[in-house]
Amino acid sequence: MFEIFHYSFMVRAFIAGGAIALLAPMIGTFLVLRRLSLFADSLAHVALAGVAIGILTGIYPVATAVVTCIVAAVIIEKLRSDRKMYGDAALSLFLSGSLAVALVLISLAHGFNVNLFSYLFGSITAVEPTDIYIILGLAALVMLLIKLFYKELFYISFDEQAAKVSGLPVRQLNLLLMSLAAVTVALSMRVVGILMVGALMVIPVLSALQIAKSFRGTLVYSVCFSFITVFAGLYFSYYLNIIAGGAIVLLALAIFVFTLLFGNARKMS
Repeated sequence: MFEIFHYSFMVRAFIAGGAIALLAPMIGTFLVLRRLSLFADSLAHVALAGVAIGILTGIYPVATAVVTCIVAAVIIEKLRSDRKMYGDAALSLFLSGSLAVALVLISLAHGFNVNLFSYLFGSITAVEPTDIYIILGLAALVMLLIKLFYKELFYISFDEQAAKVSGLPVRQLNLLLMSLAAVTVALSMRVVGILMVGALMVIPVLSALQIAKSFRGTLVYSVCFSFITVFAGLYFSYYLNIIAGGAIVLLALAIFVFTLLFGNARKMS
């Protein structure tokens, strides 16, 4: 059972997965409560364009994905906050536009290859020592910023207008939240894959909302569910020889169904 940890690539996968399991639902909680669940999916498509840029130029793809996602997040937030277009329209614009850019860049790079597929679907064997250092470093930075601005982010998540009236720098806080989400999406793709990132940020939060009675409770439950799905998903993906991202998301969906039934049963009792 524990021979899985005899392999260095699996140890790296679990370390990276643990960092992502902590980050993704924490950022996802703020996004879900602000009805921006699709923001993660839009940034995932932007991350694909960033990876394509990295592969085409020979630059480390995670670095190009992080930069690309942050730039896109800032632009989306400015379009939304300046009322130049509705939030869902801005998300749709970047979702489709970045996918088109990615496809063009991939074709210029002579099509799909094994390296690109590891970013699309996640690969437990593709997490390198360099990935670990970057993921842990950026994860620590994101966690620090969440801790420092927790009350402010909590306030704008529930009532942005009241936060603005109270004197909080709402625009800057929104840009901070979107940037943190961008970094989280770019980091998560190494474990769950670009196509599954949004699910890891949203589904554990939806599961937590079925049973939690407070915002803090939602955070705690969502992180616990995320750890369970990521670690169990990595374990099953190794022994069953299946894609890690798919296993993680299917387990997350199973937990959501369980919490939904449990929550309904508790309300009826």
